[in-house]
Amino acid sequence: MVDDLIIFGGSGSHKLTRKICEYLRVPEGTGEVLRFSEGNLFVRVKDNVRGRHVYIVQSTVFPANDNFMELLFWIDALKRASAESVTVVMPYFSYAKGDKKDEPRVSIRARVCADAIEVAGADRVVTLDLHAPQIQGFFHIPVDDLYALPVLCDAVISKRLSDLVVVSPDTGFAKHARKFASFLGTSIAIADKQRKAHDERAEVLEVIGEVRGKTALIVDDFTISAGTLTSAAARLIECGASEVYAAISHGVFSIGSMERLEASPIKKLLVTDSIETQPVKLSAKVEVVSIAPLLGEAIHRIHNRESISSLFPE
Repeated sequence: MVDDLIIFGGSGSHKLTRKICEYLRVPEGTGEVLRFSEGNLFVRVKDNVRGRHVYIVQSTVFPANDNFMELLFWIDALKRASAESVTVVMPYFSYAKGDKKDEPRVSIRARVCADAIEVAGADRVVTLDLHAPQIQGFFHIPVDDLYALPVLCDAVISKRLSDLVVVSPDTGFAKHARKFASFLGTSIAIADKQRKAHDERAEVLEVIGEVRGKTALIVDDFTISAGTLTSAAARLIECGASEVYAAISHGVFSIGSMERLEASPIKKLLVTDSIETQPVKLSAKVEVVSIAPLLGEAIHRIHNRESISSLFPE
């Protein structure tokens, strides 16, 4: 069935698409994206996709709106070119943070985006560590929300860190942090933080759990300003942690994040390559591990109608 599989990469995920194609040993589909002077985008599919099962890889960030609109145009172009099916492989879904109406007169942005992806013609979505897993319910099509946990944990294990403790940066991520602790065979601690506004800054108030004399590993789904990570790291050192590492699924990294990371006690920050269009040069403290084999295996199993449950950590 390999002959009827074809993978295209959007502007937000060129490098990752190339790695996925190398893993699957299939050629990358050819197309082009033009940007006109007034900001309009134009997507053209150059390969014949009639009757084929197509996968379009695109992270929707930096720039979020352009990359999301481009994704919709890719889906529409592929469906109009008579593709048998179109699966969206969206390693990072930027608007997943807008998953609820938590204050008056605001949009549930993730739901709007989910509707747009469906209306454009997508048949399935594959993504990674959604900020809120319930976003899968915003779609009426199948959604596979993969976990970067095994990839990140393998990278942590390779470092042979002694007396490790996994630290959740807040109570909301504690359940997922316990999965990291279970995979690594460690204890867990929780940093209690308070966020007072929409300025992406948070204050860590206290650490719940024993970290004194231990190597702390902060885990989270994403970071933008690195504010929470660096604040938590500083508090962990104050509480007696000997060293601090961090592992996150999505390194969004806005302007100023690398300076905060450099000034922090974090020894190494592990991130996946779900995002490759950051506006900053990554610090030497950042180590990128690839999710291409994970996504490639998911594509392979979906395409061959095999179960992907083994890709999810127990």
